[in-house]
Amino acid sequence: MELDDEVCLCFHVTQRKVMNFLRVEKPRRVAQLSECFGAGTGCGWCRPYLRRMFEQAAGKGNLNADLPTAEQYALQRAKYVREGGGTPPPGATPIVGDNEALA
Repeated sequence: MELDDEVCLCFHVTQRKVMNFLRVEKPRRVAQLSECFGAGTGCGWCRPYLRRMFEQAAGKGNLNADLPTAEQYALQRAKYVREGGGTPPPGATPIVGDNEALA
């Protein structure tokens, strides 16, 4: 993933925004990342990734290990949502493949 790729597809929060929030605000708990434009409060798909970013900022993890591309990330989220993992709010990035299903 690139810095300007969305981490939270529900609220369009990029990796760059989260990294800057971690640097400037220095949250003490991973749940405080929700204060970064609502990250992690939609369907829930991004929460493990947000945890990895939080742990990396605290020096406890490696963010870049086994990261998917933005396209893979969106496809994995689509599968997660279709399997009942969460419901994106109105205005979220559409689930990959929705247009094909409607055609």
